[in-house]
Amino acid sequence: MNLDAHLAPYAALSATSQGRRFAEPPSSSRTEFQRDRDRIIHCAAFRRLEYKTQVFVNHEGDLFRTRLTHSLEVAQIARSVARNLRLNEDLIEAISLAHDLGHTPFGHAGQDALNACMKDYGGFEHNLQSLRLVDALEERYGAFDGLNLTFETREGILKHCSLENAASLGTIGRRFIERKQPSLEAQLANLADAIAYNNHDIDDGLRSGLLTVEQLAEVDLFARHRREVEAVFPGISGRRAIHETVRRMINALIVDLIQTSEARIAEVQPASIDDVRNAGKLIAFSDPMRQDAALLKRFLHENLYRHYLVNRMTTKARRIITALFDAFMAEPILLPPDYRLPAGQHDLQAQARKIADYIAGMTDRYAMREHRRLFVVEEI
Repeated sequence: MNLDAHLAPYAALSATSQGRRFAEPPSSSRTEFQRDRDRIIHCAAFRRLEYKTQVFVNHEGDLFRTRLTHSLEVAQIARSVARNLRLNEDLIEAISLAHDLGHTPFGHAGQDALNACMKDYGGFEHNLQSLRLVDALEERYGAFDGLNLTFETREGILKHCSLENAASLGTIGRRFIERKQPSLEAQLANLADAIAYNNHDIDDGLRSGLLTVEQLAEVDLFARHRREVEAVFPGISGRRAIHETVRRMINALIVDLIQTSEARIAEVQPASIDDVRNAGKLIAFSDPMRQDAALLKRFLHENLYRHYLVNRMTTKARRIITALFDAFMAEPILLPPDYRLPAGQHDLQAQARKIADYIAGMTDRYAMREHRRLFVVEEI
């Protein structure tokens, strides 16, 4: 049975995948991208996403998004669009579920703090860390380190990359140097991430009380759909009104993304994935919708991500990450054995990278617990 038969010729096909870093016999019951998805779901890093921050630190409430629920929402949005464009849903799901595996505890505040700690040792970037996890850090198989995912899934995980880092990554980094595009599935996962992130942060912001409907009424994308909800459901209020509004916003973004991408693909008429790689970006919003999304993102930065209550938590997060890194660098003997260099080795950069791996793998609550263990006497 050819499971790729329904896909467009420009989609990523399992049968023509660029393969895995280590050759493996094909599965008799799954495509290569289905195997990737299954390996990601069963890995330890995926389970840890349940206790990693989206915006609100995990202990602040049970209803706020985590990296796990965010990744599931990205996968759902991306698969809906992929189905309309006849792209590979299994690949898009694998990329979506893996795209945040390398995130630190405490969200972007944690990443920024760890990057500052690592500035003299090669820096830290969560996209590269996600790739490092699936390529090297997961320990599930006897024949190789990592998950041994296909080239196409790994390409989609690596959304951003500096030219310096790209040069050290071999084939997977070549497109950044040659300024080529990834698969349409990878392009789509990136925009599905943005749709999920912005709109669900509105929901969490309102639920937390840090945002108000009156504030959001200043954002045209929200205001338009809020008026539509009130016209369809006179007198509606509270959570129902918010859910109806956010749902319509997500739908508008998805419909625009499908229609704009269909038009771009029809104009270029790619006959294969190689044509996609040599074309410009084909998965995109229309100019008006891109402007609406940018205004929404700016509003969230100014009113939610920089809210003083969020800033208080992110400041604590940066202090925790920095204190942990400094303590481990000063005394590596405080680290679990797997994260120390072998006796007799004195490579500061290699030790710093192991410390970054340890800290990046922590959940929010584990990082706070480690901090207490190191710095609070009562926790000994």
